[in-house]
Amino acid sequence: MKPFRILDIDDTQAPLLDHLIELRARLMRALAAFAVAFGVCFYFADKILAILVRPLVLAGQNTLIYTKLYEAFFVELKIALFGAFCLSFPVIANQLWAFVAPGLYAREKKAFLPFLVATPILFTMGASLAYFVVMPTAFKWFLGFQGATGGLKLEALPASGDYLALVMQFILAFGVSFLLPVLLMLLNRAGILTRTQIVASRRYAIVGIFIAAAFLTPPDVVSQLMLAIPLLILFEGTLLLMLFTERRDAREKAAEELAAETGEAV
Repeated sequence: MKPFRILDIDDTQAPLLDHLIELRARLMRALAAFAVAFGVCFYFADKILAILVRPLVLAGQNTLIYTKLYEAFFVELKIALFGAFCLSFPVIANQLWAFVAPGLYAREKKAFLPFLVATPILFTMGASLAYFVVMPTAFKWFLGFQGATGGLKLEALPASGDYLALVMQFILAFGVSFLLPVLLMLLNRAGILTRTQIVASRRYAIVGIFIAAAFLTPPDVVSQLMLAIPLLILFEGTLLLMLFTERRDAREKAAEELAAETGEAV
């Protein structure tokens, strides 16, 4: 069995027409995967909705309403679209990588592959934090405003469409925000930002994190802090990873120079 190795760009060259034909084929495969996932998610939309309302049930609310006759249908449609994208994303990412990879040098492939793997993992971590921790906590706090006010009964009756929009906002906000290490590492590996520059602007980055958390989450302090604090931890962890990567690259470069000098001496 031949050992696995990453081929360089010179080994895979093709004319423009072949690239366009390949692009069309890969787009069709990605769309087919999305269509199949959409059909499956639309069929199980009620069960997916039951999963999405679980944080609200844990917070003590057992009623969802809809105020428009077509709202329930569009809620299931949005659930199917959202679920289809999540299910088909590995296939879409794989088709994108398979199309782009032949145009990359072997060193670029080795540098890019870890980010391709880390992206769904970090997104899932952020979405899981939102679903299992943040949403039940925030919903319980929101529902705490129920009661009697001025002789009137104040009761929460969330609409299904509004609730779904809020859940998707939480999941996307935390999932996308957790991709901060991927963004910083890509900028670092591309030579656009150095670790020294990021450390020098740390105070501005911290302020930016809190501002982003305020915009991405609902207007309450609880969810904003529960997004900002993990992002600060990820930011500092990324700086440590950059330091480790720089030292590793320096050792590899020194070893290559030593090998080259030894070869010349021989």
